[in-house]
Order: sequence, then structure tokens, then C-alpha cells
Amino acid sequence: MIKAIFFDLDDTLLWDQKSVKEAFAATCRAAQQKYGIDPEALEEAVRKEARELYSSYETYSFTQMIGINPFEGMWGNFLDDDDNFRKMKGIVPAYRQEAWTRGLQAMGIEDPEFGYELAERFPAERRNNPFVYEETFKVLDELKGKYQLLLLTNGSPDLQNTKLEITPEIAPYFDHIVISGAFGRGKPDPSIFEHALTLMSLHKDEVIMVGDNLMTDILGASRVGMKSVWINRHNKERNEVVPDYEIKHLEELYSILESLKKE
Repeated sequence: MIKAIFFDLDDTLLWDQKSVKEAFAATCRAAQQKYGIDPEALEEAVRKEARELYSSYETYSFTQMIGINPFEGMWGNFLDDDDNFRKMKGIVPAYRQEAWTRGLQAMGIEDPEFGYELAERFPAERRNNPFVYEETFKVLDELKGKYQLLLLTNGSPDLQNTKLEITPEIAPYFDHIVISGAFGRGKPDPSIFEHALTLMSLHKDEVIMVGDNLMTDILGASRVGMKSVWINRHNKERNEVVPDYEIKHLEELYSILESLKKE
């Protein structure tokens, strides 16, 4: 009998990839206006430089364990009370400027001061562009009261809470919010799922996990023997991780939950 649903946040309820894409588009348009360069080519160059830089820092293994991607590093402040986050807070200002400056260099433009301007603009654009999937609130309205709800998200508490502050309607639906950076390990580590189960005083058979990422949400759920639903809106390819259910739209959850009542 399913009593609770664990939801992932980014690209499950919040459309984070679109928010990042729109922030890049707005920031790169400023470079187009100044230098006449192709904004999409600049975005591609900056993304490439950001990934390479991000993986070169001593904090990289920590960010992988907690689940913080290079583009979150481009706008997060990491004001968390932890040595690793303090290191990140120290690294990110230079990281951002360097990523944008190198991206400009790849387009033939040598202008570190403008790189700094773009690096400062991108976080503001990301904060101004919070996108939520059209069905998110309808589905949460339908499930609230029928099931206990827990939000299980990878990332820095400071950054994930910022996302929740700029979309304030989400947090009140949840009985608990578990953020990997506060717990100390991220999905797919089984310990964060076990911690969430303990918070709910529930057994793994009483919970279902809903998320968009096979390698974190679905793999982690399977490691603790919890049923999982993969929300695959964008026709991603499957890999060796097999979810119990696959859906394209959150409203498809209703029929899954109905069928589980009959088991």
C-alpha cells in the first residue's frame, strides 16, 4: 500500500533546464548586441568552458557526490555552513568570469571586463526565469492529503532553497524537504533514501519515487528496493537502470497509484 510519494525537484516539478537555457539566451543576447556574435554559438562555447573548468577544481568530487552541476555553479552563491561549500563560495566568482571570458575568447573576443559583466548578468537572469511544468500544481493539488509528500533533491541547501523561494507555491505541499547538501550525500546513495524513509516513519514498500534522472532518482530508489516512476518528457534513451514505470506527463501518476492500490 503506497502511503507516500517522494518527488525530485529539478526537471521533475521545476523545469530547471529551461530556466538555465533562457538565462543563457538572455545573457548571450547582450554579447550579440555588443559584438554582433552568434548568441547560440557563444552559449555552446561557454557551456563547454564551464564544464571543463568545473571539473578541474578540488571541489569537483564533492559536487558530484552532492549532485551540483556546472550550471548551478554559474549562479549559486553557496552560503552554506560547511567547509566544502565555503570552498565553492570562494571559487565560483572567478569560475563564472573565467567561463564567460573563455567563451568570448573562443568566439575571437578578448574582453575580460565584459566576461565579468556577463558572469554577473547570468545569475540575475536565472533568478528572473523560474519555470514550472504546466501540470505540477494540478498534480500536487490532487495528491496532497491523499498521500504524504516528500521532496528529495540533490544540491546546495542555499541554492535549492533559492529555487523554492522564487517559486514559493511548491514548498507548502511537502511534509518534508530533504536536500543532499544538508544530509551529506546525494542521490543515488541509498543512505539519503533511507534517511527520507526514517523521516516519514515508513517502509520502502509504502513509498514510490518520482524523478527524471535514471542515474540518481531511479537508481537510488532501486538500491533501497523502492518502486520508481521515471518521468521522461523529452524521449531520453533508456540505459541499464530500469524504472518500475515510465511516464511522459505527471498526470499519468494517477493510474499508476490506482493500480498499486489493488495490489
